[in-house]
Amino acid sequence: MKELTIDYALRATWQAVARMYNEEAKSFESTMAVGFTLLSIDPRTGTPSTALGPKMGMEATSLSRILKSMEEKGLILRKPNPADGRGVLIHLTEFGLEKRKDSKDVVLRFNEVVKQHVSDDKLKGFFEVTETINKLIADKNIYIKDKSNH
Repeated sequence: MKELTIDYALRATWQAVARMYNEEAKSFESTMAVGFTLLSIDPRTGTPSTALGPKMGMEATSLSRILKSMEEKGLILRKPNPADGRGVLIHLTEFGLEKRKDSKDVVLRFNEVVKQHVSDDKLKGFFEVTETINKLIADKNIYIKDKSNH
C-alpha cells in the first residue's frame, strides 16, 4: 500500500510506544503490562478485580496472569471487598506504591518530551481525532450492516 492508512499509523505508533515502555520497564525489572496495571489500581482505596479488566481494556485471563505475577512479586494484595462479599479488592503494597511512582514518572516523562516537540494545537487535534475514532467505533458507525442484504 503506497498510501499510509490511519490504522497503520495508529498500530505502528502504538507498537513503537509499547516497545519503548517495555525497554524502559526492563530497567525497573518490570514490564509495560505491570506498569499499566499499577497505574490502574487506586492507590488509596484499591480497585475491585472485576473493574480492572474493563478499565484497562484487557481480557480476564491475561489480567489474572499479570495479577498472579504481581502478587508473587509483592506488588499487590487481594482483600475481600467490604461492599461485595463475593468480590475482591486489589490493593498496592508499599513496594507496589513505589513501583507505581516509577511507572507514573516514565509515563509523565514520555508526555513531557512529546509536548516539547509537538505544538498545543497539534496535540489538541490529535486528541480530537482519537476521540472521534473511538466514538465512531463505540457507536458502531464504521461497518454498518445493511439489514436488507441478509
